[in-house]
Amino acid sequence: MTLAAAAGTAPQGFLSPTGVEIAFLLVGLVTFGAAVVTVTTRQLVHAALWLVVALGGLAVEYLLLTAEFIAWVQVLIYVGSVIVLLLFGLMLTRAPIGRSPDADSGNRWVALAVAVAAAAALVWVVVDAFRTTWIELDGAPAGSPDVTGASLFQHWVLPFEALSVLLLAALVGAIVLSRRAKAGTPGDTEGGR
Repeated sequence: MTLAAAAGTAPQGFLSPTGVEIAFLLVGLVTFGAAVVTVTTRQLVHAALWLVVALGGLAVEYLLLTAEFIAWVQVLIYVGSVIVLLLFGLMLTRAPIGRSPDADSGNRWVALAVAVAAAAALVWVVVDAFRTTWIELDGAPAGSPDVTGASLFQHWVLPFEALSVLLLAALVGAIVLSRRAKAGTPGDTEGGR
């Protein structure tokens, strides 16, 4: 008699998923759908808003995988900063709100072929990299703040700081460009304000 039979419960298998696995699958489908709508819509503002849904879905997936630190970094950096920067860019450039014919270049089949090739290469690299890798389950979980912080501050301090300087330079450049374009508009004089 096995332990599962003695306890009166069936062992968890492929055909009996847990609630977390079901939630992971459902959130993954919503995230995939939002990503598809992001790249197929012809309205730039709608694409940015669907990107918020896709990136938020990824954060939920990280939470379901018990990688809380990575989930909150996803929310703060991507959903919070990148999307706000994208929306400000759309507003500063006065992008059209409705359908934008410029959003379609006519190279859909080439883009689809490149996307399929990139996805196949990514799957091949991941499968090949983790084919013989064993994940040690003893100790702190891999996505926990302890392990992630130790890795960040031991091995990735310099790239992390370089990225922060690069983002700061991009922000300053965007402000300079928006000020210069605003000052160059006709009828805009210092005495007329």
